[in-house]
Amino acid sequence: MNQHIYSLQELAHLVKGELIGQAEVKISGLASLEQATTHHISFVNGEKYIEQALHSKAGALIISRDLQSQLIHHQNFIIVDNPYLAFAMLTHVFEIKRMSRGIESTAKIHPSAMIADNTYIGHYVVIGENCVVGEGSIIESHTKLDDGVEIGNQCFIDSHVTLTGLTKMGNHVRIHANTVIGSEGFGFAPYQGKWHRIAQLGSVRIGNHVRVGSNCSIDRGALDDTILEDGVIIDNLVQIAHNVHIGENTAIAAKTGIAGSTTIGKNCILAGACGVAGHLKITDNVTLTGMSMVTKSIFESGTYSSGTGLFESGQWRRTIVRLRQLADVPLTKIGKRLDHIQAQIESLESTLNTRK
Repeated sequence: MNQHIYSLQELAHLVKGELIGQAEVKISGLASLEQATTHHISFVNGEKYIEQALHSKAGALIISRDLQSQLIHHQNFIIVDNPYLAFAMLTHVFEIKRMSRGIESTAKIHPSAMIADNTYIGHYVVIGENCVVGEGSIIESHTKLDDGVEIGNQCFIDSHVTLTGLTKMGNHVRIHANTVIGSEGFGFAPYQGKWHRIAQLGSVRIGNHVRVGSNCSIDRGALDDTILEDGVIIDNLVQIAHNVHIGENTAIAAKTGIAGSTTIGKNCILAGACGVAGHLKITDNVTLTGMSMVTKSIFESGTYSSGTGLFESGQWRRTIVRLRQLADVPLTKIGKRLDHIQAQIESLESTLNTRK
């Protein structure tokens, strides 16, 4: 494993930043402000990290221009508008990438499959009939591509992934370990006390630059396809049911479940452990905070919450008691009581006004 070493000037050029300090300083990696040494570069993402930066031993810092005057103990900087974005760009520079290409001897590939040049097919990979694997894509060990699956260019499919149900994905897609895409949707017709399985005839279509974490399940459509548009990013342990449609650049955090035939717009954020009921519509630019439960459609952009925040245990028990007591009071009785209180307030106001 070769370690990449760059001059500070080279890194500044890569992030289109302004170099201040020693251009030939050698940088061998990224590190946090606390753990960085003289061979590392770190970043300062705002005023609240100034104290950590002052004590950091990093050989260079990525900062915004307004922070430079406060970092008097450092000499080497890359000045950018967005330090966090520059840091993200440099993670790709120092990332250890698989460089080997070719097909391992234990892989089983159907003769009808089309495998582009410059790909890597790992040990014990199984690729079925009429599959397509695009240029430069990497498929790690023990992954299975069922018949008719298509993978675009420069994709990364991690170990133990199953792609089935005629799944088709675009370019620069990353699928992480143990995820299943194109599996049978949860469709059953109830009749005479029994559940009758509905064969799932749709597929899964995934756009470009999509990322799916590990241990996720994305079901194929019942009739229409399940769709993930360009730029969608999905954390680990997410369930997406059949016929769900997720718009561009939407982000979904871990342990979220989305029921069937729901449409989610563009640029949405679903925080951890959200639940979305089926056959709903969520418009563009909606944020759901952690553990939110969506039971009706959302037609206006904004931030929505339904999870209950943390209480001290005793306070939580008292709150639950009060909620139960409130639930036992008929709404009509509450309404009458409020009307009576309102009448008393108006009477007092009238009396006070006559005395002035």
